[in-house]
Amino acid sequence: MDTKPTPTRIQRKNRAAILEAALDVFSAQGFRGATVDEIAAAAGLSKPNLLYYFPSKEAIHDALLEGLLDIWLAPLRALDETGEPLEEILAYVRRKLEMSREMPRESRLFANEIVQGAPRIGAVLSTDLKALVDAKSKVIARWAAEGRIAPVHPYHLIFSIWSLSQHYADFDVQVRAVLGPEDPYDHAPDFLDTLYRRLLTPHIAP
Repeated sequence: MDTKPTPTRIQRKNRAAILEAALDVFSAQGFRGATVDEIAAAAGLSKPNLLYYFPSKEAIHDALLEGLLDIWLAPLRALDETGEPLEEILAYVRRKLEMSREMPRESRLFANEIVQGAPRIGAVLSTDLKALVDAKSKVIARWAAEGRIAPVHPYHLIFSIWSLSQHYADFDVQVRAVLGPEDPYDHAPDFLDTLYRRLLTPHIAP
């Protein structure tokens, strides 16, 4: 049985450097605007050396997306149907916002892929992502039916959380241009918490 040889320390280091550099380049310029030469230069490697590890720009991009998808879906997977509904949803909002703060390049990489029509991850969106969103939407719908949260369209609730949390990463330049020296994340957590708490708290009739 054939097995691949274990990568050396230098090989692991170079591969990691390529992916780190590619994340910078792709998140700033998108897939179409990025070039192998730019990625190689950012990684501190020659183009032939880079192509030893990845045969094409597409291969680098695919490796980044493959590594990102599990990370990107993890916050929604963590929404626990046995937990307290409002706190579970608010925790999901906080996790998504924290990802925007800690992983802005990854967020822009994902957004660029979607804007281009998801040519490389379309199949995953219609299978893994859809299955996960379907499952969590059923949980949210059940919570609403039980009166544990206010009536809400579960899919559009999830869409709104994606939009409001990822905006801070995907439109970082615009956000910071408007706010000036203020850190966007100083007030965003409290604002989103208040917004969704008011939206989702059941209204008790007098």
